[in-house]
Amino acid sequence: MFEQGVMHGDALDYLPKLPKSSVDLFFTSPPYADARAYSRIHPDNYVEWFMPFAEAMFEATADSGSLIVNIKNRVANRGELRGQRHPYVYQLVLAMQEMGWRWIETYIWAKPNAVPGRFGPRTKDSFEYVYHFARGDKPFFDLDSIRVPYKASKAEIERRKQDKLGRRSTEAGFGRDRTKTYLLGGADPGNVVSVPQTYNQHKGVAHTAAMPEGLAEFFVKAASPDGGVVVDPFAGSGTTVVVARRHGRRAGGFELHEDFVTEARRRIRDDEADDLPGSIAAFG
Repeated sequence: MFEQGVMHGDALDYLPKLPKSSVDLFFTSPPYADARAYSRIHPDNYVEWFMPFAEAMFEATADSGSLIVNIKNRVANRGELRGQRHPYVYQLVLAMQEMGWRWIETYIWAKPNAVPGRFGPRTKDSFEYVYHFARGDKPFFDLDSIRVPYKASKAEIERRKQDKLGRRSTEAGFGRDRTKTYLLGGADPGNVVSVPQTYNQHKGVAHTAAMPEGLAEFFVKAASPDGGVVVDPFAGSGTTVVVARRHGRRAGGFELHEDFVTEARRRIRDDEADDLPGSIAAFG
């Protein structure tokens, strides 16, 4: 199905054709509520709109597989909640749990270069949510693949090598010398992932929500095995597919808009990196 990388059409037409339990990771950023390019899905209707996709992905996900969704809440611009943050994101999480998805973790995508705008009585949006759901109770997760360098000084590393009584680990007999662990193993990055937003768009495609490669890389490496199957049902300009294939996964996606499909296929063919590469770093 994925010879060209990204298929043109509605994901709801393609997802049921995926073999049952065949996908290791669905990683995606579905359309924002009220996005013009996607017929302005009203926040009040967002959960109802998304759940058929969630159900189809559940059927195709392996027992050790995951669905990771980047989604941004919105300030309602109409209706009873006009001017307030709409709760559709949180309503969606609860609906996902109710249908059978296991809610594993909530990540914060911190955007250090978020663009200022007119936001009313609030600061600019500098983060988005990324929700990790799993089909089974033992999802694949490779923490070592996303570790980041320790920022600790030499003195801190020495301190970590000692037990609570101040004895060195090898002298205390409670384990091996941990120097290499702290120097080479790297730190757990935590659930706040700092990656610059990509603003300069790919040639000829004004994708309003282009995903940075660094964000896709973080989750593809952590939540899918080498050689695993990664699918993005809202592929956009193909970032998930490009990154997943670059890291040795079998990857493909679906996209409704033909101009995005054309650009995605070009990027996959050329394996073109983002104009603003995403960096994975521990935040804080």
